[in-house]
Amino acid sequence: MAELNTIREAVRAKYAAAARAAENPDTAGCCSPADRIGVFGAALYQEADVPEAAIGASLGCGVPTAVAELRDGETVLDLGSGAGADVLISARRVAPHGRAIGLDMTDEMLELSRRNAEKAGIENVDFLKGYLEDIPLPDQSIDVVISNCVINLSADKPQVLREAARVLRAGGRLAISDVIADAGMDAATRADIAQWTGCIAGALTQAEFRTALEQAGFSEIEFRETHRVHEHAAANIIRASKPGR
Repeated sequence: MAELNTIREAVRAKYAAAARAAENPDTAGCCSPADRIGVFGAALYQEADVPEAAIGASLGCGVPTAVAELRDGETVLDLGSGAGADVLISARRVAPHGRAIGLDMTDEMLELSRRNAEKAGIENVDFLKGYLEDIPLPDQSIDVVISNCVINLSADKPQVLREAARVLRAGGRLAISDVIADAGMDAATRADIAQWTGCIAGALTQAEFRTALEQAGFSEIEFRETHRVHEHAAANIIRASKPGR
């Protein structure tokens, strides 16, 4: 628990600072200044009909909404929703009958995302405060879980995936972008808390991530590398489904 709290507070501090600096065009994205060359952050979005502040404050390593195959009437949950870009994109795609929910632990990000939703005039959204390891939603209440470069930041990634499976309805889908570590990532990188809050050191290998997904009850698991983000890691699209429908 001590490690979990230490990592949470380090992540919270960095992302709170990112939210406060969201309107500064010189602010770097999620993981490092690497986003300035299209590895992380807003540069990965091509076109999105949401406020520039939501895209500009994006701290992710991909665009999960591009592969989530969202449909009208679905309920979507974004784990670690940040400034709300993926929530707002999802809300438009599941409208008029669906809803998008963002979950984040950082007050500053929640405030920013709510302002962005209001600015965009998007009403079929909710933003909740909470932890990925203890999602404040009922069992089987979600159709699609998305996330953008956030699960790797948790100190208990298997628990995050168990929670995602719990809230998904039978037949529900997981579609996330995240960093996957090479099997040979060095111990010094993993030990660096600054790199952890920068989306690198906390990453699982593909084998570790697959095992965690399988143990959480997911099937039809797919990994697709999109681009390198570090000498020891790459961004991936990860998709899976919850059996049962």
